[in-house]
Amino acid sequence: MATATMERQAPTGALSPEERRVIFASSLGTVFEWYDFYLYATLAPFFAALFFPPGNATAALLSSFVTYAAGFLVRPFGALFFGRIGDLVGRKYTFLVTIVVMGASTAAVGLLPTYAKIGFIAPILLVLLRLLQGLALGGEYGGAATYVAEHARPGRRGYSTAWIQTTATLGLFMSLLVIGLCRWKMGPDQFKAWGWRIPFLLSVILLIFSIYIRLKLQESPIFKRMKAEGKGSKAPLTESFANWSNAKIVLLALFGATAGQGVVWYAGQFYALFFLTLYLKLDYLTAYILIAASLLIATPFFIVFGSLSDRIGRKWIILIGCLLGALTFFPLFKALTHYVNPGLERYAAATPITVSADDCKMHIFPTPKTVFSPCDKAKDFLTKAGLSFTSAPAVPGETVVTKLGNTELRGYDEDKYKAALKASGYPPAPDKSQINYPMTLLVLVILVLYVTMVYGPIAAFLVELFPTRIRYTSMSLPYHIGNGWFGGMLPLLATALVASRGNIYAGLWYPVIVALITFVIGALFLRETKDRDIQTI
Repeated sequence: MATATMERQAPTGALSPEERRVIFASSLGTVFEWYDFYLYATLAPFFAALFFPPGNATAALLSSFVTYAAGFLVRPFGALFFGRIGDLVGRKYTFLVTIVVMGASTAAVGLLPTYAKIGFIAPILLVLLRLLQGLALGGEYGGAATYVAEHARPGRRGYSTAWIQTTATLGLFMSLLVIGLCRWKMGPDQFKAWGWRIPFLLSVILLIFSIYIRLKLQESPIFKRMKAEGKGSKAPLTESFANWSNAKIVLLALFGATAGQGVVWYAGQFYALFFLTLYLKLDYLTAYILIAASLLIATPFFIVFGSLSDRIGRKWIILIGCLLGALTFFPLFKALTHYVNPGLERYAAATPITVSADDCKMHIFPTPKTVFSPCDKAKDFLTKAGLSFTSAPAVPGETVVTKLGNTELRGYDEDKYKAALKASGYPPAPDKSQINYPMTLLVLVILVLYVTMVYGPIAAFLVELFPTRIRYTSMSLPYHIGNGWFGGMLPLLATALVASRGNIYAGLWYPVIVALITFVIGALFLRETKDRDIQTI
């Protein structure tokens, strides 16, 4: 393993003014960058109707999630590009560039014409801007985490870098707050027409403030010493990934830590939000308030687990968080159904649904020429309603036959399906008087606590795995593949699993399996890092 020298523990008293300034400036800019990135993620289901072809709501939603995922898929390439610059030129300069790219592309989303105005050019432009956001974020996180860790004293890196770890959740909280205020102050028609643009255009103000704050920072002292001694890497990409001794650590960091951490993060925050609104039919404002409240309650535990990792180690805190998530996601999400929409839970138990057809297809990215079969439309209708169903072979001579309890529907007619649901007692929305708000909040807080366990110590853990000369590049790639690919793909893959399997809980298999793989690999092959000397160049 890289940098195996043991580090003598320094006193762990209060942070110095310089340490506090570094943490504050780095964290504040990163909060704004996560806010920019997560605005689209928060509004992804809403954007489905604005930027994608009409005709099939589930297909449009999947397209919206593809665009959402695009920003995550490109993050490792941003990590490679900006990580190399960070190891060659410096940490401060690099994350100044990334925040400018992020702020500008986010503001541009607020100026985009919709599908109704310019047709298929709208989603193309939206994808391009999401790609720019992903590239910028790929360079931002590694720089901020490395910069703070290289300023932190020994024995306090977990605590110091945990503040950076709060920024993703605080950015999500900020996006929920701003969008929630806009929805609250405007009617649905106003928000759909132009109000959704305000949170994106606000990024211009945040960008100016972030640049001002970061211009006042000095370069990392460890990086400056390395450059002064002429020990910097001339080829950080080659050293990081063409050298097997380091590449092996990158792979272990990915599969033994960041992949599981990524799916636990996105299941506990984003997928929980989508699950509440898409399948349990909770209104957006109430869902935002509940998620925001859970984030507010649990966010301090990033610092708690980061600080705890300085004393007992990082590895097992991360791995236990993965294991807890894998073991409890199914009961926790079923508990959300029970406490948020008990009427839907009772209806689903009393009303078995079967869809018989052979021509169903999965439309991940439909175009104006996409043709939806009657089976596609029937399954789309049921999925939108938050209902699980069983697929069966086609009935001879029929395009699709849906059995809704004792009612049989032949072919697809939306009005007849709506009438059948209404006649069978289907609850179109949760009864607000039956929502158990305290228990719902408790479940959401537990999900976010898992997030704080896996995410609080991860920055210090990754920084400590790699030497200074290639640290920015080496740590950024496994982090952004784990979070950008494994985690960022969760809403898309989970939604596709729900649509194909006909079960609103089927999407949870993805985070459960990935988290279990991470637990096994991390437990067997990763070593503890908290006492490593990161001064080694």
